[in-house]
Amino acid sequence: MSDLAPREGPQESTERPGWPSGAAKPGSGTGGRHAKKRKKGSFWRELPILVITALVLTFLIQTFIGRVYLIPSQSMEETLHGCAGCTNDRVFVDKITYDFSQPRPGDVVVFRGPDSWEQTEFRSNYSDNVVLRWFQEAASVIGLAPPDEQDFVKRVIAVGGQTVQCCDAQNRVVVNGRPLDEPYLYWEPGRGTTQEPFAPVTVPQGKLFVMGDNRNDSLDSRYQGGGGERGLVPIGNVIGKARFIVLPPSRWGGVDDKNPQPVALPAPPWQVGAPAAVGFAAAFPVLWLGRRGLRLGVSRGARGRRRRVP
Repeated sequence: MSDLAPREGPQESTERPGWPSGAAKPGSGTGGRHAKKRKKGSFWRELPILVITALVLTFLIQTFIGRVYLIPSQSMEETLHGCAGCTNDRVFVDKITYDFSQPRPGDVVVFRGPDSWEQTEFRSNYSDNVVLRWFQEAASVIGLAPPDEQDFVKRVIAVGGQTVQCCDAQNRVVVNGRPLDEPYLYWEPGRGTTQEPFAPVTVPQGKLFVMGDNRNDSLDSRYQGGGGERGLVPIGNVIGKARFIVLPPSRWGGVDDKNPQPVALPAPPWQVGAPAAVGFAAAFPVLWLGRRGLRLGVSRGARGRRRRVP
């Protein structure tokens, strides 16, 4: 018999025990390609969910917790930078604090201008094109574009029940007959260092008398609406308290909220801790869900590996 003829009898099987005939073997490459396709398909299915979740979280944070504002004018120099030709500050405005308390003298606040106020310190360059304007307004939400023209940032000088006027013999603003200590004042070159006097104004409850730190280059409660009570800001118009300068990096830091009035009562401990407490409370469900999802993923992966091991 020729050595080339096939031998009769049982032949050794090349199939590995435990694997069905025709099934992909480990390392064959077929299973890897299918796994990659599944992973890619899973990513594109999950991407819209991730985008929608991010948008919803952004909306909730901006609406209820805080928002970044771009400082568009020089009225709060040098506490907050905002001028033509400079790198304007972006500040984080806390919207939680005033849900539990009232604005205090010294607070730097962002507020919606009353009907009697006119915005003459800056003009936003929003386009008339609907699509472009939408992108500009979206950018303003994260501090990449100027805010709405009716949003202002000033410092609280007097609150309800107090009488404010200017000035005493040392050129200081006076509240309830006592001069203010205002180390944050800035005198812009060329505008002098003497404050313009104004008659006494008694602030009703629920209103605020506000002024800019760049005292001789700020249109505030002294002038808006013709001055007097028409220049006051309703507390209901306050959007939040300026807390931190977040951009540019060279300007990182907190916003000075020194109470300029002679007798300054410290903020209650619960008020100081409220923003942090709310932040932790909001972060806990996200952290818990993330850790739970991680555990489920690890558990499922382990079960899958056990099923695949021969």
